[in-house]
Amino acid sequence: MKTTTSLAVALGATTAFASTLAPRATLPKITIRGNAFWAGSERFYIKGVDYQPGGASDAADPLADTTVCKRDIAEFKKLGVNTVRIYTIDNSQNHDECMKALADAGIYLALDVNTPKYSIRRDKPAQSYNSAYLQNVFATVDEFQKYDNLLLFFSGNELINNIPTSNTAPYIKAVTRDIKQYISERNYRKIPVGYSAADIDDNRMETAHYLNCGGDMERGDFFGFNDYSWCDPSSFKESSWEQKVKDLGNYSIPIFLSEYGCIEPDRKFGEVSTLYSSKMSPVYSGGLVYEYTVEGDSDQQKYGLVKLDSKASVSERPDFAEFGKALKAAQTPSGDGGYKANLPPSECPGRSTTFLVTGDGVPIIPPKAKAFFKDGAGPGVGLKGVGSQEVGSESPGTATDGSSSSGTNSDGSASTGTSDEGAANGLRAPALSVASIVCGFAIIVSSFLGGAIIL
Repeated sequence: MKTTTSLAVALGATTAFASTLAPRATLPKITIRGNAFWAGSERFYIKGVDYQPGGASDAADPLADTTVCKRDIAEFKKLGVNTVRIYTIDNSQNHDECMKALADAGIYLALDVNTPKYSIRRDKPAQSYNSAYLQNVFATVDEFQKYDNLLLFFSGNELINNIPTSNTAPYIKAVTRDIKQYISERNYRKIPVGYSAADIDDNRMETAHYLNCGGDMERGDFFGFNDYSWCDPSSFKESSWEQKVKDLGNYSIPIFLSEYGCIEPDRKFGEVSTLYSSKMSPVYSGGLVYEYTVEGDSDQQKYGLVKLDSKASVSERPDFAEFGKALKAAQTPSGDGGYKANLPPSECPGRSTTFLVTGDGVPIIPPKAKAFFKDGAGPGVGLKGVGSQEVGSESPGTATDGSSSSGTNSDGSASTGTSDEGAANGLRAPALSVASIVCGFAIIVSSFLGGAIIL
């Protein structure tokens, strides 16, 4: 569903220096083995909530304001969550204090790299896939890769939301590939990158398999579903979850619910015990309830677990207690939960009346953006940037399946460029702004702090 001003040089330098020297709490870095997440040798299940105070209409960065994040972290601890998803971040701000507060509470971050102004459009994917967009995406990676409690990056959210928009799939794949290659080229730790999909009956399976087929760099590291099909009272079978587990039983990468929590007729969160049971653990790795705060119109407001009273306080709604109770009662399976290792990647689906992708070509990264692999992305533009969606297409063509961002095949040969026209039609995302002087000074005084950027 979801999406400052510069300080004086002296003040900014002091703030950056103090932040650089601040001790940082650590959690085990989450890795992927087989179709599951792991914290060291322990199976890791996402027990989380989607978190975006202000919603898409008033996008703000909840991790850039310590009063806000500490207010909410106290509530997260009451719920017992171990992960929050944030749809919009300001990659020009400093996030050390809030990320440390999350880590101190044992909470990981699942982060969307897109913002309202810097994202791929469903109706103009080729035009909006450009170097200005990727610069801000990569700047976000630079900012957050340094935190051990960064769990993963979402390369897109619900870009495909019907049959016509299925032709945007190559652009989802291109952005996923570009982020993975940037992480590799910049010598960062291996941070999982994947997609958050709308649960569309017409092409659910085609989307899942398409994003898990092809070369290693193009495949997602995980696949998230936004699934509201379990509406209380329901059951494993009635909700269609049983069938989905069967359909995806041999899917080779982790799957989790990136949004869930049907509001009809009311929420008792009966699905939570099933989600974390042995019925689903061989295939699914938990999920994130939508959503923490009351936002939007009268229908969307029903999803909020809390109502914001002020910058310092919230009111817990009945759903808050229901979800917390359900989460605390849920028992994850012992051991590895029946995970599967060494499953093969998916076969790429063919074009059909419900999945409008022909061939295995993926857009080649724009040449200007490729330079970021060597030189770095530079400062992020934050929430006040002018945007990238109207910059225009810069990709020189498409790369064949299994090729790198540059269009070089895995065997070292050059791939054949083809026209971008009609290749796809959109991506969707959330929004972000500030101070390169502060960042520069921080790097000078302390080499152990990474860049600061998010999208």
